[in-house]
Amino acid sequence: MKYIMTLDQGTTSSRCILFDLNGSAAAMAQREFTQYFPQPGWVEHDPEEIWDTTLAVSREAMFNAGARPEDIVAIGITNQRETTVLWEKTSGRPVANAIVWQCRRTSKIIDKLVQDGAGDMIREKTGLVPDAYFSASKIKWLLDTVPGARKMADNGELLFGTIDSWLIWKLTGGKAHVTDYTNASRTMLFNIEELRWDTDLLKLLDIPECILPEVKPSSCVYGYSVRELYGGEIPIAGAAGDQQSALFGQCCFLPGEMKNTYGTGCFLLMNTGSERVRSKNGLVTSIAVGYQDHVEYALEGSIFTAGSAVQWLRDELSIIPTASDSERIACSVADTAGAYIVPAFTGLGAPYWKQDARGVITGVTRGFSRAHLVRATLESLAYQTHDIVRAMERDAKMDITALRVDGGASANNFLMQFQADILNADVIRPEYIETTALGAAYLAGLAMGVWSGTAEIRSLRASDQVFKSAMAAEKREELLKGWQKAVRCALVD
Repeated sequence: MKYIMTLDQGTTSSRCILFDLNGSAAAMAQREFTQYFPQPGWVEHDPEEIWDTTLAVSREAMFNAGARPEDIVAIGITNQRETTVLWEKTSGRPVANAIVWQCRRTSKIIDKLVQDGAGDMIREKTGLVPDAYFSASKIKWLLDTVPGARKMADNGELLFGTIDSWLIWKLTGGKAHVTDYTNASRTMLFNIEELRWDTDLLKLLDIPECILPEVKPSSCVYGYSVRELYGGEIPIAGAAGDQQSALFGQCCFLPGEMKNTYGTGCFLLMNTGSERVRSKNGLVTSIAVGYQDHVEYALEGSIFTAGSAVQWLRDELSIIPTASDSERIACSVADTAGAYIVPAFTGLGAPYWKQDARGVITGVTRGFSRAHLVRATLESLAYQTHDIVRAMERDAKMDITALRVDGGASANNFLMQFQADILNADVIRPEYIETTALGAAYLAGLAMGVWSGTAEIRSLRASDQVFKSAMAAEKREELLKGWQKAVRCALVD
């Protein structure tokens, strides 16, 4: 058997999946790693722990499949985006913990950029809304606060990378310092039309270009794993940020095709092809995929708190035993008793972009129970998705009739049906919902000639389950009015 290895490095765990050449999962291993919260609103990871868990799960998956290094055609990488690592060029030692995409510590840096009038320039060059979410302000913060970091960076002794860059650097024994177009487009430093690191933005944030990785297509050979890791050299041939990888794994190859991934956050992307669409409705533009000769773009709306709200019910409130129990408990009541939760635990993303918004629960009465809270939390994922879909329709000037879904929470049938109801559109769930990892495998396989092109990849797609709207229009309108009122409460300073 021949396999493609996907290293799926997420926000809470590192995972490896071996796919056969028909795109079916043959073996999998996964390990969680430590989340650090040194101050309210701060989130960190240990880059060495990320590497250790990634290496461990890749070896475990190979063992589970009985695979030798010569059986692995290629390695594809998909990763949590925006999370920022700085490490020493010679020793490979990180100078600090990684600052995670969820972290809000750099909000004041962003506020100053906007106050100084740089917001429009940032939007035009990068397609992004100025926000602490992206990598740029995290790099600046590390250079400004870690002792000696600024001097080392100016002397060319430090390297920056998002998690894909860090893993490729470790896999190749420090021979390749690269990233792909999709990850570069999430740094707030990359000019998405000229396809280069933007000197104006680097100067604005006082970031030396010498620390940045080389930007390459999402499907190409970046280098080879060093022999001591797996007992042989394996080409690393695909990389994409997790949400762009999921878009590719969902076979959204044509303009207008879109998906929503229900993970720690929710991330809704629409392929707009070779056309960059400038959002007027609170969305951002990213590079969807980078080929050898061109890039394709995507409109994106990011929801910061989605699956993590269900984890909050489980871990902080202890009102559900497991995340999967949320479906059963939500179905035990007919509605939310008129209550809504807006889970703005780390601010609100698209289409509101309110960094200092905080979570609220509205409409609570004496009859409000644990089950109502669970149901309201699940419904909040669907409402937030609805807001982005409507914004996307306005930007793309088209009606959306179907939404492809993936990610862990898409296995929740209650949530998927409510999503179809509140959108008044079909919700299409693939047979295999781990499409983020699958997209990275497709990109790596294309680079190695395993598949001839996207048409052949689309032919591999298994059957889908379709959820259809069954809600009356009057009921939908009533529920959405209540949600919009709740959001206004969360937006109040």
